[in-house]
Amino acid sequence: MTTSTINHKSLLVLLFILASWITYTVFQNSTKLWTALKLPISLHHWNDIMKSSHPEAPLNPVVSPTETELRIKKIMEELNQLVPPRPFTHKNTTTSATHSRATILNPQDTYCKGDQLDILLEVRDHLGRRKKYGGDFLRARMSSPTLKAGASGKVTDFNNGTYLVSFTLFWEGQVSLSLLLIHPSEGVSALWRARNQGYDRVIFTGQFASGTSHVNTDCALVLNSSAELCRYLDAQDQEAFYCMKPPHVPCAALTHMRSKNKQVSYLSKQERSLFERSNVGVEIMDNFDAISVSKCNKKTVPMKKKCKFGMASAIPSGHVWKDTWNPVSCSLAPIEMKECLRGKFIYLMGDSTIRQWMEYFKSSINTLKSVDLHEFGKFQHQLAVDLDRNINIQWQKHAYPLIGSLTYSVKEIEYLARVIDRTGGEKNTIIVISLGQHFRPFPIDIFIRRALNVHKAVQRLLLRSPDTMVIIKAENIREMNTDVERFGDFHGYIQYLAIKDIFRDLNVGVIDAWDITIAYGTNNVHPPQSVVRNQINILLNYIC
Repeated sequence: MTTSTINHKSLLVLLFILASWITYTVFQNSTKLWTALKLPISLHHWNDIMKSSHPEAPLNPVVSPTETELRIKKIMEELNQLVPPRPFTHKNTTTSATHSRATILNPQDTYCKGDQLDILLEVRDHLGRRKKYGGDFLRARMSSPTLKAGASGKVTDFNNGTYLVSFTLFWEGQVSLSLLLIHPSEGVSALWRARNQGYDRVIFTGQFASGTSHVNTDCALVLNSSAELCRYLDAQDQEAFYCMKPPHVPCAALTHMRSKNKQVSYLSKQERSLFERSNVGVEIMDNFDAISVSKCNKKTVPMKKKCKFGMASAIPSGHVWKDTWNPVSCSLAPIEMKECLRGKFIYLMGDSTIRQWMEYFKSSINTLKSVDLHEFGKFQHQLAVDLDRNINIQWQKHAYPLIGSLTYSVKEIEYLARVIDRTGGEKNTIIVISLGQHFRPFPIDIFIRRALNVHKAVQRLLLRSPDTMVIIKAENIREMNTDVERFGDFHGYIQYLAIKDIFRDLNVGVIDAWDITIAYGTNNVHPPQSVVRNQINILLNYIC
């Protein structure tokens, strides 16, 4: 009896030790796994309380989250140096367009076509005092409305309150010069600080199917709540979107989304006064007369090579003349669209500014027939085909954040990196990507992460299919009377700089819509057809 009791106790002790060892081993491996992944803070924080709508796919072992985090950090550091904090005590100490002084260097009675005209700008505050630092958001443009001509100017910031504004005189005739103070440096600093402070300037409403009715809940890039959440995670690239989970409804029942601006601001009342419409885009050179540009019997300019991938971009990148875009570094030929696109498969991916291209193709090629994909709304996936010429063009929206006051379907929503990963690609496949406008209201790291993930997907595509053509379309400038804190062009400009930096190591084409829309002076997120036509003409020259 005693021996049996002792054996029983020994067995229990051994089982306890074995169980403890297994628990310790599992815990150690689990800890190492999470340490190795080094998930972004915003995702790591929510892991314990999120409820996914489906089992998460395993991380792709080729992708290193650590590498992505380091790259995001590096780009953020560079941008922070570009936009340093500026003191702001009173509006009188901010840059004044009226009191700033612009002086033409080496003025002449007549200028020659091809010459450079330089202007020295000394900025002063509203009390007339010379400023000792730069950072103002300026926009330089030259134009001849009667000739339907325009070009941007190059602005060099000496970071001491002086700027050099350079114009290349591309055409003959009477030329008007413009230099706008979009925002003073103090406003730029405030916008940058405010942008990276919060995710809740735009609130999303998700619609979940529940039997024959539906249930609405709040959704966001980040939801600070202890309630049960639905997490829609791209596990490979660690991008996520969240919704409050409706009671008794599965996360997989999310079908539609809409958004609206929330009454949230991270600017002080004093800072907000800088962004009233009367203080945005104020002309500095009000008193400048038009200058006269002549041919001057200069030597004929040698013929430029046809535009193709890999050519260096100049500043400005070109000019508009007779409503036609003319690049600086290469030439564009008129292309017969139908023949150029014969046998081509065009993927247009991104926002509504690239959807304009889809609409232009459909209106310009009468043999293109739209295919009904049984979706609805402005964000619906679009497909158009010409069976005789074997032309296939489709537009697809990018994934969250996708801002729209009208309800749109999310059933088929996917991240562009995944779309690119499942694209076979070959010499007749062309991918055009446009990202930006929908990211402006959110901290910049969201945009940088998305651009880096798309970059990695393009890199993988070009490894398996080097003949595939990939084109990045930069952002358009937009209206100046828009909500500056959410959608102002300063945010777009920062993204424009970031995406050019991110994609500079790949053999992709770039359509500099930022510079083109400045040259046209459109100030419209959806520019006129003539601008879209010229953007598409660059594409046609790249591929044909």
